[in-house]
Amino acid sequence: HAAKAGADWIGLNLVPASPRSILGEGPRSSDLFIDLLLAAAEAGVRSVALIANADPRAVQILSGAVKPDVIQLHGNETPEVVEEFRAQFPPSVEIWKAIGVSEAADLDVAMSYTAADRLLLDAKPPKGAEAAGGHGETFDWGILKNWDAPKRWLLAGGLTPENVQMAISATGATAVDVSSGVERERGVKDAALIEKFISAAKEA
Repeated sequence: HAAKAGADWIGLNLVPASPRSILGEGPRSSDLFIDLLLAAAEAGVRSVALIANADPRAVQILSGAVKPDVIQLHGNETPEVVEEFRAQFPPSVEIWKAIGVSEAADLDVAMSYTAADRLLLDAKPPKGAEAAGGHGETFDWGILKNWDAPKRWLLAGGLTPENVQMAISATGATAVDVSSGVERERGVKDAALIEKFISAAKEA
């Protein structure tokens, strides 16, 4: 449905602790992931595999014969770890690094991730949160004004069909990422909200 609505990428969550994880249990735990990779390719939409902190099971799955178009690192990965991922995977697989942002100083951290193909600027998680993303929180978009980005980037964090146009206008973002903003309940996407979000983003 996301592909039909005009999405450029579809995210596939491989973080075991996440309510959005698509990993199963046992020897066939990656079956759904592989099926969705193939379905995304057939639908003409690029696939993004989201992992955190180089989870061994996720890394093993990503090292298989069928690979996503993008690997999004959404944990506490250091610049060195990002370099290792960039060296491990072929150039055809982009490596994205998510950066938690709450103040302008956080943008300086982004500058050190030179090995990443793209950066994803997300709101820092609430204090005590187990997951690094997917909390539906925004950050002060004003800190991105006049930011000299070191490379291509995406805006994430609390985006919804109602605020995505304002976010794009305020930040100059050329790509956006959404998860909780198109869910009818935590971990359950809503087809109508997906369509509404993509339409609003492309009209911005």
